[in-house]
Amino acid sequence: MKKYTEEELLPLSLIQHLLFCKRRAALVQIEGLWEDNLFTIEGTHLHQKVDDDLPPESRGDLRLTRGLMLHSFKLGLFGKADVVEFHRVIENEADSRSISGGKAAAIPLVGVSGLWRPYPVDYKRGRMRHEEGFEAQLCAQALCLEEMLCVAVPEGALYYGKPRRRLAVVFDDALREKTQEAARRLHELVDSGHTPQARYEKKCESCSMLSVCMPKVTGSHRRVQGYMAKALTQD
Repeated sequence: MKKYTEEELLPLSLIQHLLFCKRRAALVQIEGLWEDNLFTIEGTHLHQKVDDDLPPESRGDLRLTRGLMLHSFKLGLFGKADVVEFHRVIENEADSRSISGGKAAAIPLVGVSGLWRPYPVDYKRGRMRHEEGFEAQLCAQALCLEEMLCVAVPEGALYYGKPRRRLAVVFDDALREKTQEAARRLHELVDSGHTPQARYEKKCESCSMLSVCMPKVTGSHRRVQGYMAKALTQD
């Protein structure tokens, strides 16, 4: 497996963009474009609340770390976790090894007794739902933690702001493979330097990049001709 250099690392958040729309990922990373809408602004405020307003916590068998910087040279990604919980594990469980790669089931933490397992939590706005891009982005955080700490991270959670509820996400083989493939495709896209042609779909209406992308206008040569003809007729 290829290992990327520090200079080749791409933002982990692009995984979500890529799985939502390959063109959006290219507009953000290759062309340096971004537009906010109500949904992205609400999401930004939710992330700021996690980073700024809540202090680190320690409650018995649970310790919380906020804003932990992550990286993976295997995936070629870097980013920042909203929250990484560390759960204390019982001794016989901590002595075991995970099936994948022989990673430790739990690790020691500086200044505290016992062994602890990381549990990433990513904050999202809106209603609770399964969404491919969100789950793959969270899985990428888990893969970063596994590589950085040499510890198994079997599960994490998406926290949805409106219902204030969690959706547990198990990092099974299928999700891991999907995340690794998305990271590979992301690097191929960025290395190509080419932004894919727009193609209008229903999901475009909820995308903050709609006014920049203009998929109804730029989606095909024929659509552009029709748009120009209609504009000339109206004039």
